[in-house]
Amino acid sequence: MPPSDSLKARIIHYPLEFKKPSGTSRGVLTTKDSWMILLTQGDKWGIGECSVIRDLSPDSPSGYVQQLKWVETHVSMGFEAVYDQLAQYPSIRFGWEQAWQSLQSHDPMCLYPSSFTQGESAMDINGLVWMGPIAQMREEVADKINQGYQAVKFKVGALDFESELSLIREVRSAYSEKQVGIRLDANGGFPPDRALKYLERLAPYGIHSIEQPVAPKYRDILTELCAHSPISIALDESLIGVYLPEDREQLLDELCPDYLILKPSLIGGFRACEDWIDKAEQRGIQWWVTSALESNIGLNAIAQWTYNKHSKLLQGLGTGSLFTNNIEGPLTVERGKLWYNTQKTWSKIQEVL
Repeated sequence: MPPSDSLKARIIHYPLEFKKPSGTSRGVLTTKDSWMILLTQGDKWGIGECSVIRDLSPDSPSGYVQQLKWVETHVSMGFEAVYDQLAQYPSIRFGWEQAWQSLQSHDPMCLYPSSFTQGESAMDINGLVWMGPIAQMREEVADKINQGYQAVKFKVGALDFESELSLIREVRSAYSEKQVGIRLDANGGFPPDRALKYLERLAPYGIHSIEQPVAPKYRDILTELCAHSPISIALDESLIGVYLPEDREQLLDELCPDYLILKPSLIGGFRACEDWIDKAEQRGIQWWVTSALESNIGLNAIAQWTYNKHSKLLQGLGTGSLFTNNIEGPLTVERGKLWYNTQKTWSKIQEVL
């Protein structure tokens, strides 16, 4: 669709409210800022979500709203011209990609048609256990396994390591590796001088992988960990802010991780993800996609796009059920799989629009 004076944009602030405080290595989250880009042209419309995580998203906080307003007033420039201006705002670039693809689609909420959007097939996903009191985490693990998840991901690195290790030991003693896989996500929270020792102590419990054991700034240590860790290393935060193709190649060649974790909101959308995927696959590095706590608007786009990439690994996607004010839609989790239930509709989307 070419640039047109009839193309209009509107920015809608839609802050998300957590059902209960959610603990991360960066503190406890109770709310999350989110904005929707609504595009209209004649009787067609499209929507995309721009969502940020405090102290993690690389977008400039001071200029964020102004940049959204810039998109609102410069939408007639067309997709590429606007896209090029959003290099320093990866979550807005991602929202713009979503909104534009939504506008082009026959059904604005079906951005990437497939057997997934037809409700005929599903994606395997891991269950997520949030940081919190050990008793609470223990209960969440049991719930996830009873719900049929093939793998459970633990957020680690913020509580006492001995307590976290004890919980993982307990889970593995109750469930074999064939019964449930264990993924860990440290969000860079392990002390650099003790990270390898922590990994060695975790290794006997059949850990599939650990995301970002130390912060990206400890690049030399990450390189050593990728080379010598007894547990496969997945890079997550290390991908944030790496925008140039040559810098991505240098990072992968230097660190040589086993996996990449792709969060479109944090690394600049689907086009950026595809570049990471191309470079990773050339080097034999596997990958999976996960969300960055988007509402169902962003999750819907991520899930549809991810399905079409045909990854054989478990994905880190869900339904945004963490929020009290999420926008209900067809995304449904059943027995550890993410489905697009065509019997459900986006009945409340008009309230947002």
